[in-house]
Parts: sequence; C-alpha cells; structure tokens
Amino acid sequence: MQVWPGQPYPLGATYDGVGTNFAVFSESADRIELCLLQSDGSEEIVELRETDAFVRHAYLPGVQPGQRYGFRVHGPYDPARGHRHNGAKLLLDPYAKAMSGTIDWDESVYGYHFGAPDRRNDLDSGPHTMHSVVINPYFDWGNDRPPRTDYHRSVIYEAHVKGLTQLHPGIPEDIRGSYAALAHPALIEHLCKLGITAIELMPVHQFVRDHRLRDLGLSNYWGYNTIGFFAPHGSYCSAGDRGQQVQEFKSMVKSLHAAGIEVILDVVYNHTAEGNHLGPTLSMRGLDNTSYYRLAADRRYYMDTTGTGNSLLMRSPHVLQLIMDSLRYWVTEMHVDGFRFDLAATLARQFHEVDRLSSFFDLVQQDPVVSQVKLIAEPWDVGEGGYQVGNFPPLWTEWNGKYRDTVRDLWRGENATLAEFGSRLTGSSDLYQHDGRRPIASINFVTCHDGFTLRDLVSYNEKHNEANGEQNRDGEAFNRSWNCGVEGPTSDPAVKELRDRQQRNFIATLLLSQGVPMLSHGDELGRTQLGNNNGYCQDNELSWVHWPLDCPLLDFTQGMVWLRRNHPVFRRRRFFRGRPVAPAHDALTDIAWFTPSGDEMTEQDWSTSYAKSLTVFLNGAAISEPDRRGGRITDDSFLLMFNAHYESLKFTIPEGLGELWQVVVDTTLATLPTPGTGVRFNAGEEIQLTDRSLLVLQRPAKRRH
Repeated sequence: MQVWPGQPYPLGATYDGVGTNFAVFSESADRIELCLLQSDGSEEIVELRETDAFVRHAYLPGVQPGQRYGFRVHGPYDPARGHRHNGAKLLLDPYAKAMSGTIDWDESVYGYHFGAPDRRNDLDSGPHTMHSVVINPYFDWGNDRPPRTDYHRSVIYEAHVKGLTQLHPGIPEDIRGSYAALAHPALIEHLCKLGITAIELMPVHQFVRDHRLRDLGLSNYWGYNTIGFFAPHGSYCSAGDRGQQVQEFKSMVKSLHAAGIEVILDVVYNHTAEGNHLGPTLSMRGLDNTSYYRLAADRRYYMDTTGTGNSLLMRSPHVLQLIMDSLRYWVTEMHVDGFRFDLAATLARQFHEVDRLSSFFDLVQQDPVVSQVKLIAEPWDVGEGGYQVGNFPPLWTEWNGKYRDTVRDLWRGENATLAEFGSRLTGSSDLYQHDGRRPIASINFVTCHDGFTLRDLVSYNEKHNEANGEQNRDGEAFNRSWNCGVEGPTSDPAVKELRDRQQRNFIATLLLSQGVPMLSHGDELGRTQLGNNNGYCQDNELSWVHWPLDCPLLDFTQGMVWLRRNHPVFRRRRFFRGRPVAPAHDALTDIAWFTPSGDEMTEQDWSTSYAKSLTVFLNGAAISEPDRRGGRITDDSFLLMFNAHYESLKFTIPEGLGELWQVVVDTTLATLPTPGTGVRFNAGEEIQLTDRSLLVLQRPAKRRH
C-alpha cells in the first residue's frame, strides 16, 4: 500500500475522490498505528509517522468510502499520572463521520481486568468494539435552503427518531425508527398540520448501549451517551452502517427543509460514553486521557459534573477545537439549523465555577458559522452552582425551567404567586431583560423527554419506574404533578374529564405565553409512559409514540398552535411596557392585569399566595416592534381568563377595553370553537368559569378601509 505524508488538517478521515487523508491528535502518545479493517477481520496496519503540532497523519491513495478503520495508540500506561495508553485497544476516531458495529462488552474493551482494576488488561479489543468508517462526503443538496424561521415565529417539537416513528401506521415497517421515517410524507404531514416549525431531535450523535443496561436487558434509548461527535447514530439508518447513515440523514434534513421545518440537534458535548475510571477504553481515553478529560487531584479519577462518570476538559484547546469543528460540520455539511446543548452549564466550567465568559462561549460568539444558528442551552448540570437559568450570554436561548415549574404549580393548585406566573407568561423579563435579551430567550416548556409526559403529569402523583431495574430509586421524585384524585388509570368519568381539561390548560398556557414554545412528542396525542418519569432505558412501546385514530387533544393542540401563529400579540419580539405604546392609535396600555371581578390588580393582589385566578388583557393595537419593513404591526386584542382555583368563579369582563368580545378558546371544550362561532359577551358581563379552566376572548381590531 502506498503511504503519502498527507496533511494534519482536517482531523479525521477525509475522502477526496481519489484517496483518504487520516489525521489524529495525541500529545502524550509515543506511536500511533492506523488499522484498516478487512472483511475477514484482519487488520492492515500503517504507522502514522508524520507529526505536526501533535497531529499524526498520512494520506492513503485508493482508500474508498466504506473502509472501516481504527487506531492503536502506544505510550505510557500510568493511571496515577492520568495516562491510559494501551496498544491492545482498537480506538475509535473522535472525528469519524460514521461508525460501524456495536460493542459487545467483552472484558477486552476495558483497560483493566474485571475484579482487578489496578491490573492492566492487554486483551485485544478489536473484534469486540465499534469501528470508524470512511464516508463519501458528496451529496446532491439541490436547492436546499435553511428555513431560518425567526425565534418569535418558532414552535419547537422535541422528538426521538425511533420513538416518534416506530409505531406510525402510515410509515412502511422496514424504515420505521429511522431517519428515512422522519422524512416520510406521512410524518411530515403530521408535523405540518400541527404547525410546528422546528423538530428538535434527541441525540443522534453516535452513542453506545451501556454495559450495565445490556446486563439488565435494557437499552440506552435516549442516547445521552455519545462516543462520536461527527457520526450520525448508525441504528437509526434503514440502509446500513458503512456510511449510508450520513446519506440518509442528509436526505431527511433536505425533506424537512422542503416542508419548511428546521432541524435542531440535542447535543451532548459535556461527557462521553467512556465513563469513569472503571469505564471502557473506546476512544479519547486511549488517545490522550489528560488532554480530553477533567481529572481529579488524584489523576486516576475523573471530575464529574454530569452524573455520567466524566466531564470533558473545557479549558483544553483540543477539546474546544473538537466541539467547534463538530458544530461547524453539522451546520455546513449536514445542514442542521441549530443545537440544544445538554447540561450546558458544564460547558462553561473552564475551571470549577460556571463562567458565562468562558472560552467556549467566546469561541461560539465569534464563530461566523455557529453563531448564526439557533443555540439553546439546558442551563444546568449536577455540579455545585450548576443551576444557571437566566445566566447565559445574550446570543443564547435557554430551556426555562422556572417557566415549567411555575406553570405546573399554578394548575395543580400550589402556592405559586401570581406575580411569578405573570412574569413567566410574559417572557420572563426578570431573567432575560437585564442583559439585553428579549422574550425569545425563553424556551418555554411544560414537559420534555426527561420526566412525566403531559398525560402522566395529570395522572400520577408519584413516579413508577420499577421497569428500569433500580427499585424505583431513579428519576426525579419531585415532579410538581397532580393525579386529579386517582393514581394512574381510572374509569371515573369526572377524573378523566378533569385530566383532559388540565392537559388542555397546559397546552393553551404554553402557546399563549410570550417566548418560544416547545412541545414534547406525543403529548398532542395523549402519550403515556404509565407513570415512568425516566424512560431513558425503555426502547419499547412504553416510550414509543402510539398513534390513535381519533384524538380530540390533537385537534385542540393544532388549533392553539395556529391561533398563536396567526396572532402576533402572542409572540412579541419585545417585552411589554405596561403603558400605552402608540397613543396616536390607541390610548390603552399594551398589557393590563385584572382580578376576576374586573378590577385592576393591586400590589396586594399580586403577592397573595392563595390567589389562583386573574384576567390578562393583551392589546393588539399596542405592539411596539415594527414588522420586517418597518411598518406597524396591528392585531386583534385578547382577554385571557385563568381560573386555576378548585371551584368555579365568576369573572367580569373589564370595562373600557372594548365592548364586544367572542370566545376563541375554552378549555372545558374538547376542541376550539369554529372561528366566528364562539359565544359573545359585552363589557361588564359576568362569565362563570369552571374550576381549573382557561377562557380566551377576542376583540377584533378596527380595520382601516
């Protein structure tokens, strides 16, 4: 085989149509061998002799896409100093664009012997681990264009590739659970009818099934166990794992873009699947352990702010380069539209504390590619001081955990103050306005993959995670849920009706709130996990979305999404001012708050902990921001009447806001009224609101002729 010197960049395996350039970083290795895997299981070994800035590289003419490969890295094995090199371990390329096969968890994939963690293990891991794959980077994108939907117009749909599609009756069985299934017309039709603008995919970077879960007969279903930051997860491909996953993923993105739907990836750059000091040696640990991972004072062990065994070393230039190269790759080559960063507070731990001025944020801020896509933080981790909601830099949006908690507390009848609820409903200015951010900084959600589904949120007081094999010890114990009087399934019609109403309350509140709403897949269909609030290991019908033939909740959710999309007063780009905005057109304030009796709220009303009801006036004639051409935005005005009390209450329509109002949302009804058919009321009239219900009244704007 011919071996040419090649180039040190780009890292990984780069096919140019004639041959492939291989480049890999290790500062601590003495020698690195590139192993080309043959169909009979044998290896053709090429030593990487050329070195530039600790990058070993070579160019091999004739090496084609589909070629499997790995690295064997020789150097010091001295855990006390943090070094764990072992040439017996076939290592994955951190920059591999695709990965093939699975790990069978033979003892050879570990750097030590079972039962003797201090004794080096020199068993060959090659036949028992995954392999990197050379890919064909060429793809016909045609006229693909990113939708670039503005944040304030976005409705995000968090989904799992397999879970969303595995049981869909309109998708052929041979492609269910795959990228191709997400691109199928039947699935795209559902997303379009629902009105969502972006699908946020749970991890699709190559991940591994944990040894412990394998032994329990379970799987790492969620995928927060990454081993390849450039490779689409192979088992989500219907066509093979020798690079076909890259082509199928690109085809999926192209189809979703054609439907106007953005693709956002849930990415896990805070740790890897190699775990703690007792984890396997799969890739970075064997390449350069001290450069990639945060090590404790005793360098045999790892610092862990993620709860997974290890954390990447965010002050290492090579880790930062790896992450930034990965992000740019997914934008430029795979055409994705944004990222949601799992446990993002860990990315800000350059040293120990969470630092919003850390190197990672500096790099993102100045990067001409990454800075231009949607960047969403999960603003917490499990380390000390890790809860950072509201503290990320201005470029970022955040999963607003305080929104979730406040809205849950309101509708379950807990003592959340109306002041707290009012702030969350209007975009959380207390969290985001101080540093120049706007309501779009708040990604609002009531449920997500982690925790109860929406149906379970109103059906269970306690978690029921026995199926996970941990005696129900796993998962969050405090869920801010309420079972409406009966734990779990029931035939009681009153309880079932209340649960249905509560689900509609949550969906309506979410879509009437300023900020960016995020729905969790299947919630619109009443998906249940039977009280399991930690389905990370349940790759089965418990977690998969079922598709009922008739679902009133789907109709209601669709109606709420489109009500929001049709009315800019629900998706303002600026915070409310609480005063008239355009006196020449309308002397009313842009927002006003009233008690159920129709009187304006006082300071005492706001601070009363037992108060659970209020009316909110949104003035469609007082929207302060201009449209794209600098013109004035005018919308209808709305009254939002929230009765989260356990008894029905009389609400009076406030005087002076307009004379005639029509009902457009009533959560006591299974579906929204047909436009123009809702019950009409005059100013000053009383309306009896059912306990735990929400009513929305609309006043048409005065149209110019």
